[in-house]
Amino acid sequence: MASDTYDIITVGGGLGGSALAKAMAEHGARVLVLERERQFKDRVRGEQMHPWGVVEARELGIYDVLRDTCGHELPWLDIYLGPEQIAHRNITATTSQQLPELAFYHPMMQEVLLSAAANAGAEVHRGATVREVRPGAVPAVVVEQDGQSEEVQARLVVGADGRASLVRKWAGFAVRQDPPLLQMAGVLLDEMSIPPDTSYANLNPSLGQAVFLFPQGNGRVRAYFTYQQAATYRLQGTADLARFIAESVQTGAPPEFYAGVRASGPLATFDAADTWVAHPYRAGVVLIGDAAASNDPSFGEGLSLTVRDVRVLRDQLLANTDWDVAGHAYAEAHDRHYGVIHTVTNWWEALFYETGLEAQARRARVLPLLAQDGTRMPDHLVSGPDLPLDETIRRRFFGEE
Repeated sequence: MASDTYDIITVGGGLGGSALAKAMAEHGARVLVLERERQFKDRVRGEQMHPWGVVEARELGIYDVLRDTCGHELPWLDIYLGPEQIAHRNITATTSQQLPELAFYHPMMQEVLLSAAANAGAEVHRGATVREVRPGAVPAVVVEQDGQSEEVQARLVVGADGRASLVRKWAGFAVRQDPPLLQMAGVLLDEMSIPPDTSYANLNPSLGQAVFLFPQGNGRVRAYFTYQQAATYRLQGTADLARFIAESVQTGAPPEFYAGVRASGPLATFDAADTWVAHPYRAGVVLIGDAAASNDPSFGEGLSLTVRDVRVLRDQLLANTDWDVAGHAYAEAHDRHYGVIHTVTNWWEALFYETGLEAQARRARVLPLLAQDGTRMPDHLVSGPDLPLDETIRRRFFGEE
Protein backbone atom coordinates (compact mmCIF):
# COMPACT_ATOMS: atom_id res chain seq x y z
CA MET A 1 0.00 0.00 0.00
CA ALA A 2 1.19 3.51 -0.73
CA SER A 3 2.26 5.52 2.31
CA ASP A 4 0.52 8.78 1.45
CA THR A 5 -3.10 9.65 2.17
CA TYR A 6 -6.01 8.25 0.19
CA ASP A 7 -9.20 10.14 -0.47
CA ILE A 8 -11.35 7.20 0.67
CA ILE A 9 -10.68 3.90 2.41
CA THR A 10 -13.58 1.45 2.44
CA VAL A 11 -13.46 -1.28 5.06
CA GLY A 12 -15.31 -4.05 3.28
CA GLY A 13 -15.59 -4.89 -0.41
CA GLY A 14 -19.19 -6.05 -0.60
CA LEU A 15 -22.07 -4.29 -2.30
CA GLY A 16 -21.68 -0.97 -0.45
CA GLY A 17 -17.90 -0.75 -0.35
CA SER A 18 -17.38 -1.81 -3.97
CA ALA A 19 -20.19 0.34 -5.37
CA LEU A 20 -18.88 3.43 -3.59
CA ALA A 21 -15.29 2.68 -4.63
CA LYS A 22 -16.35 2.34 -8.25
CA ALA A 23 -18.47 5.49 -8.19
CA MET A 24 -15.82 7.69 -6.57
CA ALA A 25 -12.87 6.29 -8.54
CA GLU A 26 -14.75 7.14 -11.72
CA HIS A 27 -14.74 10.76 -10.52
CA GLY A 28 -11.01 10.78 -9.89
CA ALA A 29 -10.90 9.94 -6.17
CA ARG A 30 -8.04 7.84 -4.87
CA VAL A 31 -9.81 4.90 -3.25
CA LEU A 32 -8.48 1.93 -1.29
CA VAL A 33 -10.75 -1.07 -0.72
CA LEU A 34 -9.81 -3.41 2.12
CA GLU A 35 -11.56 -6.77 1.84
CA ARG A 36 -10.92 -9.56 4.34
CA GLU A 37 -11.99 -12.49 2.17
CA ARG A 38 -9.72 -13.73 -0.60
CA GLN A 39 -12.59 -15.74 -2.05
CA PHE A 40 -16.26 -14.99 -1.43
CA LYS A 41 -18.33 -17.95 -0.30
CA ASP A 42 -22.01 -18.53 0.20
CA ARG A 43 -23.58 -17.31 3.39
CA VAL A 44 -27.23 -16.58 4.11
CA ARG A 45 -27.54 -12.96 3.04
CA GLY A 46 -29.90 -10.75 1.10
CA GLU A 47 -30.14 -11.56 -2.59
CA GLN A 48 -33.17 -9.59 -3.75
CA MET A 49 -33.47 -5.89 -4.47
CA HIS A 50 -36.77 -4.00 -4.65
CA PRO A 51 -37.50 -1.58 -7.53
CA TRP A 52 -36.59 1.45 -5.41
CA GLY A 53 -33.15 -0.09 -4.93
CA VAL A 54 -32.90 -1.01 -8.59
CA VAL A 55 -33.27 2.69 -9.44
CA GLU A 56 -30.40 3.52 -7.10
CA ALA A 57 -28.29 0.78 -8.68
CA ARG A 58 -28.96 2.30 -12.10
CA GLU A 59 -27.96 5.74 -10.82
CA LEU A 60 -24.68 4.23 -9.60
CA GLY A 61 -24.03 2.52 -12.93
CA ILE A 62 -24.01 -0.99 -11.49
CA TYR A 63 -27.42 -2.31 -12.52
CA ASP A 64 -26.52 -3.30 -16.08
CA VAL A 65 -23.35 -5.09 -15.03
CA LEU A 66 -25.24 -7.02 -12.34
CA ARG A 67 -28.13 -7.89 -14.66
CA ASP A 68 -25.77 -9.03 -17.41
CA THR A 69 -23.55 -11.20 -15.18
CA CYS A 70 -25.38 -12.55 -12.14
CA GLY A 71 -28.75 -10.81 -12.01
CA HIS A 72 -32.18 -12.33 -12.55
CA GLU A 73 -35.16 -10.02 -13.06
CA LEU A 74 -38.40 -10.78 -11.22
CA PRO A 75 -41.30 -8.77 -12.69
CA TRP A 76 -44.01 -10.60 -10.72
CA LEU A 77 -44.81 -10.87 -7.01
CA ASP A 78 -47.24 -13.42 -5.57
CA ILE A 79 -48.43 -12.83 -2.01
CA TYR A 80 -50.44 -15.29 0.06
CA LEU A 81 -52.09 -14.75 3.41
CA GLY A 82 -52.17 -18.27 4.76
CA PRO A 83 -53.77 -20.40 2.00
CA GLU A 84 -55.37 -17.44 0.20
CA GLN A 85 -53.61 -15.62 -2.61
CA ILE A 86 -54.10 -11.89 -2.13
CA ALA A 87 -51.84 -10.54 -4.89
CA HIS A 88 -50.40 -11.47 -8.26
CA ARG A 89 -48.66 -8.20 -8.85
CA ASN A 90 -46.93 -6.96 -11.95
CA ILE A 91 -44.12 -5.07 -10.23
CA THR A 92 -42.93 -3.35 -13.39
CA ALA A 93 -46.38 -1.99 -14.19
CA THR A 94 -47.45 -1.00 -10.66
CA THR A 95 -44.46 0.92 -9.30
CA SER A 96 -43.37 4.43 -10.12
CA GLN A 97 -39.94 3.06 -11.02
CA GLN A 98 -41.49 0.76 -13.67
CA LEU A 99 -38.74 -1.74 -12.97
CA PRO A 100 -38.70 -5.36 -11.79
CA GLU A 101 -37.13 -6.71 -8.66
CA LEU A 102 -33.60 -8.07 -9.10
CA ALA A 103 -32.23 -11.26 -7.58
CA PHE A 104 -28.62 -12.46 -7.66
CA TYR A 105 -26.20 -14.87 -6.06
CA HIS A 106 -24.44 -12.81 -3.40
CA PRO A 107 -20.85 -14.12 -3.81
CA MET A 108 -20.96 -13.55 -7.58
CA MET A 109 -22.35 -10.04 -7.05
CA GLN A 110 -19.41 -9.29 -4.76
CA GLU A 111 -16.86 -10.55 -7.29
CA VAL A 112 -18.48 -8.60 -10.12
CA LEU A 113 -18.59 -5.30 -8.24
CA LEU A 114 -15.14 -5.62 -6.70
CA SER A 115 -13.74 -6.18 -10.19
CA ALA A 116 -15.73 -3.20 -11.44
CA ALA A 117 -14.24 -1.04 -8.68
CA ALA A 118 -10.72 -2.14 -9.61
CA ASN A 119 -11.40 -1.51 -13.30
CA ALA A 120 -12.58 2.01 -12.42
CA GLY A 121 -9.22 2.70 -10.76
CA ALA A 122 -9.76 1.77 -7.11
CA GLU A 123 -6.91 0.00 -5.33
CA VAL A 124 -8.24 -3.31 -4.03
CA HIS A 125 -6.53 -5.41 -1.37
CA ARG A 126 -7.97 -8.83 -0.54
CA GLY A 127 -6.96 -10.89 2.44
CA ALA A 128 -6.60 -7.59 4.31
CA THR A 129 -7.69 -7.63 7.96
CA VAL A 130 -8.43 -4.25 9.54
CA ARG A 131 -7.28 -4.17 13.15
CA GLU A 132 -8.21 -0.62 14.11
CA VAL A 133 -9.86 2.55 12.83
CA ARG A 134 -8.99 5.87 14.44
CA PRO A 135 -11.36 8.79 13.76
CA GLY A 136 -10.04 12.31 13.51
CA ALA A 137 -9.24 15.19 11.22
CA VAL A 138 -7.23 12.67 9.18
CA PRO A 139 -8.69 9.28 10.08
CA ALA A 140 -6.39 6.27 10.06
CA VAL A 141 -6.79 2.54 9.50
CA VAL A 142 -4.45 -0.13 10.81
CA VAL A 143 -4.47 -3.08 8.40
CA GLU A 144 -2.71 -6.43 8.45
CA GLN A 145 -1.94 -8.35 5.29
CA ASP A 146 0.45 -11.22 4.60
CA GLY A 147 1.82 -10.96 8.13
CA GLN A 148 2.62 -7.25 7.82
CA SER A 149 0.85 -4.46 9.71
CA GLU A 150 0.55 -0.96 8.28
CA GLU A 151 -1.23 2.29 9.07
CA VAL A 152 -2.91 4.14 6.19
CA GLN A 153 -4.76 7.44 6.24
CA ALA A 154 -7.59 8.97 4.25
CA ARG A 155 -9.82 12.01 4.03
CA LEU A 156 -12.71 9.64 4.75
CA VAL A 157 -12.94 6.11 6.13
CA VAL A 158 -16.07 4.19 5.15
CA GLY A 159 -17.36 1.38 7.34
CA ALA A 160 -18.97 -1.06 4.89
CA ASP A 161 -18.36 -4.09 7.09
CA GLY A 162 -21.89 -5.31 7.75
CA ARG A 163 -24.29 -5.73 10.63
CA ALA A 164 -21.56 -6.78 13.09
CA SER A 165 -19.42 -3.78 12.08
CA LEU A 166 -16.15 -3.33 13.94
CA VAL A 167 -15.64 0.07 12.33
CA ARG A 168 -18.80 1.16 14.12
CA LYS A 169 -17.30 0.04 17.43
CA TRP A 170 -13.85 1.53 16.86
CA ALA A 171 -15.31 4.87 15.80
CA GLY A 172 -17.47 5.09 18.94
CA PHE A 173 -20.95 5.00 17.40
CA ALA A 174 -23.77 4.14 19.83
CA VAL A 175 -25.78 1.14 18.64
CA ARG A 176 -29.54 0.90 19.00
CA GLN A 177 -31.67 -2.21 18.58
CA ASP A 178 -35.33 -3.10 18.44
CA PRO A 179 -36.69 -5.67 20.90
CA PRO A 180 -36.23 -9.17 19.44
CA LEU A 181 -39.34 -10.60 17.80
CA LEU A 182 -38.28 -12.72 14.83
CA GLN A 183 -35.52 -14.91 13.49
CA MET A 184 -34.96 -15.86 9.87
CA ALA A 185 -33.55 -19.03 8.34
CA GLY A 186 -32.31 -19.22 4.79
CA VAL A 187 -30.76 -21.67 2.34
CA LEU A 188 -29.93 -21.82 -1.36
CA LEU A 189 -31.95 -24.54 -3.11
CA ASP A 190 -31.50 -26.10 -6.53
CA GLU A 191 -34.08 -27.95 -8.65
CA MET A 192 -36.98 -26.05 -7.11
CA SER A 193 -40.29 -26.02 -8.97
CA ILE A 194 -41.42 -22.39 -8.85
CA PRO A 195 -42.21 -19.91 -11.64
CA PRO A 196 -38.80 -18.43 -12.53
CA ASP A 197 -40.07 -14.86 -13.02
CA THR A 198 -41.99 -14.54 -9.74
CA SER A 199 -41.08 -13.67 -6.15
CA TYR A 200 -43.18 -15.59 -3.66
CA ALA A 201 -44.29 -14.50 -0.18
CA ASN A 202 -46.56 -16.43 2.16
CA LEU A 203 -47.51 -14.64 5.38
CA ASN A 204 -49.16 -16.70 8.11
CA PRO A 205 -50.11 -14.30 10.91
CA SER A 206 -51.81 -16.98 13.00
CA LEU A 207 -48.40 -18.65 13.40
CA GLY A 208 -46.34 -15.47 13.25
CA GLN A 209 -44.38 -17.03 10.38
CA ALA A 210 -43.62 -16.38 6.71
CA VAL A 211 -41.95 -17.97 3.70
CA PHE A 212 -40.11 -16.03 0.99
CA LEU A 213 -38.77 -17.50 -2.26
CA PHE A 214 -36.63 -15.60 -4.77
CA PRO A 215 -35.73 -17.45 -8.00
CA GLN A 216 -32.30 -16.89 -9.51
CA GLY A 217 -32.90 -18.81 -12.73
CA ASN A 218 -32.28 -22.40 -13.81
CA GLY A 219 -34.19 -23.86 -10.86
CA ARG A 220 -32.06 -22.10 -8.24
CA VAL A 221 -33.95 -20.28 -5.48
CA ARG A 222 -32.95 -18.49 -2.30
CA ALA A 223 -35.49 -19.72 0.24
CA TYR A 224 -36.23 -18.07 3.57
CA PHE A 225 -38.38 -18.99 6.55
CA THR A 226 -39.21 -16.33 9.16
CA TYR A 227 -40.43 -17.42 12.57
CA GLN A 228 -40.74 -16.32 16.17
CA GLN A 229 -37.70 -15.51 18.27
CA ALA A 230 -39.38 -17.41 21.12
CA ALA A 231 -39.38 -20.70 19.17
CA THR A 232 -37.67 -23.58 20.93
CA TYR A 233 -35.59 -24.52 17.86
CA ARG A 234 -33.03 -22.80 15.66
CA LEU A 235 -32.53 -24.17 12.15
CA GLN A 236 -28.84 -24.62 11.43
CA GLY A 237 -26.89 -26.97 9.17
CA THR A 238 -27.81 -29.58 6.58
CA ALA A 239 -29.39 -31.88 9.17
CA ASP A 240 -32.16 -29.29 9.64
CA LEU A 241 -33.10 -29.00 5.96
CA ALA A 242 -36.03 -31.42 6.29
CA ARG A 243 -37.45 -29.38 9.16
CA PHE A 244 -36.88 -26.14 7.24
CA ILE A 245 -39.01 -27.54 4.42
CA ALA A 246 -41.64 -28.93 6.80
CA GLU A 247 -42.00 -25.62 8.63
CA SER A 248 -42.21 -23.76 5.31
CA VAL A 249 -45.01 -26.05 4.13
CA GLN A 250 -46.81 -25.73 7.46
CA THR A 251 -46.65 -21.96 7.04
CA GLY A 252 -48.45 -22.30 3.73
CA ALA A 253 -45.89 -22.80 0.97
CA PRO A 254 -46.99 -25.42 -1.59
CA PRO A 255 -45.26 -28.75 -0.87
CA GLU A 256 -44.77 -29.36 -4.61
CA PHE A 257 -42.35 -26.41 -4.68
CA TYR A 258 -39.91 -28.42 -2.56
CA ALA A 259 -40.23 -31.82 -4.22
CA GLY A 260 -36.77 -33.02 -5.22
CA VAL A 261 -34.88 -29.92 -4.06
CA ARG A 262 -31.30 -30.08 -2.89
CA ALA A 263 -29.33 -27.60 -0.83
CA SER A 264 -26.52 -25.82 -2.67
CA GLY A 265 -25.31 -23.81 0.30
CA PRO A 266 -25.43 -23.66 4.08
CA LEU A 267 -28.65 -23.47 6.08
CA ALA A 268 -28.37 -20.82 8.76
CA THR A 269 -30.59 -18.75 11.04
CA PHE A 270 -30.00 -15.21 12.24
CA ASP A 271 -31.78 -12.73 14.48
CA ALA A 272 -34.00 -10.31 12.61
CA ALA A 273 -34.32 -7.25 14.89
CA ASP A 274 -33.24 -3.88 13.49
CA THR A 275 -29.82 -2.63 14.58
CA TRP A 276 -28.83 0.94 13.73
CA VAL A 277 -26.97 4.07 14.71
CA ALA A 278 -28.34 7.58 14.70
CA HIS A 279 -26.41 9.92 12.39
CA PRO A 280 -23.82 7.50 10.95
CA TYR A 281 -20.98 9.99 10.50
CA ARG A 282 -18.45 11.38 12.93
CA ALA A 283 -14.86 12.63 12.79
CA GLY A 284 -13.98 11.40 9.33
CA VAL A 285 -15.70 8.01 9.61
CA VAL A 286 -18.96 7.21 7.83
CA LEU A 287 -21.07 4.04 7.96
CA ILE A 288 -23.08 2.65 5.04
CA GLY A 289 -25.32 -0.35 4.49
CA ASP A 290 -25.84 -2.75 7.36
CA ALA A 291 -23.07 -1.09 9.36
CA ALA A 292 -25.25 2.02 9.52
CA ALA A 293 -28.64 0.33 9.79
CA SER A 294 -29.56 -3.32 9.51
CA ASN A 295 -33.29 -3.49 8.84
CA ASP A 296 -35.25 -6.62 9.76
CA PRO A 297 -34.29 -8.89 6.82
CA SER A 298 -37.77 -10.38 6.77
CA PHE A 299 -38.69 -7.44 4.53
CA GLY A 300 -35.78 -7.59 2.10
CA GLU A 301 -34.86 -3.91 2.37
CA GLY A 302 -31.14 -4.30 3.13
CA LEU A 303 -29.74 -4.21 -0.40
CA SER A 304 -31.94 -1.27 -1.40
CA LEU A 305 -30.94 0.66 1.71
CA THR A 306 -27.29 -0.01 0.94
CA VAL A 307 -27.36 1.33 -2.62
CA ARG A 308 -29.40 4.34 -1.44
CA ASP A 309 -26.69 5.03 1.15
CA VAL A 310 -23.98 4.78 -1.51
CA ARG A 311 -25.76 7.03 -3.98
CA VAL A 312 -26.51 9.70 -1.36
CA LEU A 313 -22.96 9.63 0.00
CA ARG A 314 -21.49 9.82 -3.49
CA ASP A 315 -23.65 12.82 -4.34
CA GLN A 316 -22.71 14.65 -1.15
CA LEU A 317 -18.99 14.00 -1.60
CA LEU A 318 -19.12 15.27 -5.17
CA ALA A 319 -21.16 18.34 -4.21
CA ASN A 320 -19.00 19.47 -1.25
CA THR A 321 -15.29 20.16 -1.12
CA ASP A 322 -15.58 20.02 2.67
CA TRP A 323 -16.14 16.31 3.29
CA ASP A 324 -17.02 16.89 6.92
CA VAL A 325 -20.04 18.86 5.69
CA ALA A 326 -20.74 16.10 3.17
CA GLY A 327 -20.57 13.42 5.86
CA HIS A 328 -23.08 15.19 8.09
CA ALA A 329 -25.41 15.85 5.14
CA TYR A 330 -25.28 12.17 4.20
CA ALA A 331 -26.01 11.11 7.79
CA GLU A 332 -29.06 13.36 7.99
CA ALA A 333 -30.40 11.97 4.70
CA HIS A 334 -29.67 8.42 5.81
CA ASP A 335 -31.63 8.89 9.04
CA ARG A 336 -34.61 10.07 7.00
CA HIS A 337 -34.72 7.27 4.45
CA TYR A 338 -33.89 4.52 6.93
CA GLY A 339 -36.38 6.00 9.39
CA VAL A 340 -39.22 5.65 6.88
CA ILE A 341 -38.37 2.03 6.10
CA HIS A 342 -37.92 1.22 9.79
CA THR A 343 -41.31 2.72 10.62
CA VAL A 344 -43.17 0.83 7.90
CA THR A 345 -41.50 -2.51 8.67
CA ASN A 346 -42.49 -2.07 12.31
CA TRP A 347 -46.09 -1.57 11.18
CA TRP A 348 -45.90 -4.77 9.13
CA GLU A 349 -44.42 -6.67 12.06
CA ALA A 350 -47.27 -5.53 14.29
CA LEU A 351 -49.89 -6.64 11.77
CA PHE A 352 -48.44 -9.84 10.32
CA TYR A 353 -46.01 -11.26 12.87
CA GLU A 354 -47.09 -10.35 16.38
CA THR A 355 -49.06 -13.05 18.20
CA GLY A 356 -51.51 -12.99 21.12
CA LEU A 357 -55.01 -11.67 21.71
CA GLU A 358 -54.21 -8.03 21.00
CA ALA A 359 -52.57 -8.92 17.69
CA GLN A 360 -55.52 -11.13 16.74
CA ALA A 361 -57.94 -8.30 17.46
CA ARG A 362 -55.83 -5.94 15.38
CA ARG A 363 -55.89 -8.30 12.41
CA ALA A 364 -59.63 -8.89 12.75
CA ARG A 365 -60.09 -5.13 12.32
CA VAL A 366 -57.45 -4.42 9.69
CA LEU A 367 -57.37 -7.37 7.28
CA PRO A 368 -60.98 -7.04 6.03
CA LEU A 369 -60.35 -3.35 5.35
CA LEU A 370 -57.20 -4.15 3.38
CA ALA A 371 -59.09 -6.80 1.41
CA GLN A 372 -61.69 -4.18 0.45
CA ASP A 373 -59.16 -1.49 -0.41
CA GLY A 374 -55.57 -2.44 -1.14
CA THR A 375 -54.48 1.21 -1.24
CA ARG A 376 -54.60 1.18 2.57
CA MET A 377 -51.36 -0.83 2.45
CA PRO A 378 -48.31 1.46 2.37
CA ASP A 379 -46.11 0.55 -0.61
CA HIS A 380 -42.83 1.87 0.79
CA LEU A 381 -41.23 -1.57 1.03
CA VAL A 382 -41.46 -2.04 -2.74
CA SER A 383 -41.55 1.55 -4.00
CA GLY A 384 -39.23 3.19 -1.48
CA PRO A 385 -38.93 5.74 1.33
CA ASP A 386 -39.68 8.81 -0.79
CA LEU A 387 -43.41 8.07 -0.62
CA PRO A 388 -45.31 10.23 1.89
CA LEU A 389 -45.53 8.89 5.45
CA ASP A 390 -47.48 10.47 8.26
CA GLU A 391 -49.99 9.78 11.02
CA THR A 392 -52.90 9.82 8.57
CA ILE A 393 -51.29 6.97 6.60
CA ARG A 394 -50.63 5.01 9.80
CA ARG A 395 -54.21 5.39 11.00
CA ARG A 396 -55.59 4.38 7.62
CA PHE A 397 -53.35 1.29 7.53
CA PHE A 398 -54.48 0.19 10.99
CA GLY A 399 -58.14 1.10 10.40
CA GLU A 400 -58.16 3.79 13.06
CA GLU A 401 -59.83 6.61 11.13
